[in-house]
Amino acid sequence: MKIGVLTVLFGAQPLEEALDFIASAGVEAVEIGAGGYPGTAHCNPQMLLEDERKLKEFQRAIFSRGLTISALSCHGNPLHPNQEKAASYHKDFENTVLLAERLGLERVITFSGCPGDSEGARYPNWVTCPWPPDFLEILKWQWEEKIIPYWKEAVEFAKTHGVRKICLEMHPGFVVYNTETLLKLRAAIGEEIGANFDPSHLFWQGMDPLVSLRALGEAVYHVHAKDVALDPQNVARNGVLDTKIYSDEMNRSWIFRTVGYGHGADFWKAFVSTLRLIGYDDVLSIEHEDSLMSSREGFLKAVAFLKDVIIAEKAGEIWWA
Repeated sequence: MKIGVLTVLFGAQPLEEALDFIASAGVEAVEIGAGGYPGTAHCNPQMLLEDERKLKEFQRAIFSRGLTISALSCHGNPLHPNQEKAASYHKDFENTVLLAERLGLERVITFSGCPGDSEGARYPNWVTCPWPPDFLEILKWQWEEKIIPYWKEAVEFAKTHGVRKICLEMHPGFVVYNTETLLKLRAAIGEEIGANFDPSHLFWQGMDPLVSLRALGEAVYHVHAKDVALDPQNVARNGVLDTKIYSDEMNRSWIFRTVGYGHGADFWKAFVSTLRLIGYDDVLSIEHEDSLMSSREGFLKAVAFLKDVIIAEKAGEIWWA
């Protein structure tokens, strides 16, 4: 396994300056934001696709430092009921796929998206309960009329351009948010649909990431290393569905943390061991969203922590049996 990082946390720095710091920390791979919510600070697909010289400079900046690209990320909501927003996110997805093709990458990371409740909706409608019965009607309409048709076409486009692993991050607010919904979409669309597995989003929903890993198995295509801490008193009082802003750490039920600050080494050792059990022996990409630490400190602490818990070498022969 290798340690990687989503470079968005260094988006305020020029790419080469960020890459120097990343490489100096002993990281081996980078995940690059290419549109959508991650933005294009380090990678503007449309510009790179139109200028061969800039594309080669982009590649040289990464590869000359001994780094590889684990994936391109364009998290967005291409199913947004606002057609202008949906079209923008969809264009980001297509441009990211086209750039991945030019770079020889097979993985693109994004969200599944979330439609509204009808053709006339203005905002996404994330359904979380089956009653009153209106909610099940909305859910049925979303999957049959929006979600499945969109992803059938999107996957065909990706396959045409050599991208065969669409890594959907299971995230509340979008239609794929847990193990069951990821597998539901995969069953409807095909094996091109898989997971960008981020355990932090599962923890705060009350899931066990290790159980989810086993259930997803070969559908795990990319992994984020991000932690979360739940506040027992706030959870006991309000539950885990929390709409308070992320900077209100004292009152929130949970906050994102650097790996090791939400769950200790015992969990993360079990996590990487389970990854190996299901056949994933690739990059753990650090995503820093810890509001209690600077990007620099959170990143460096994550790297140091993961170096002690990842399994870097191939397993040897079972010589004792």
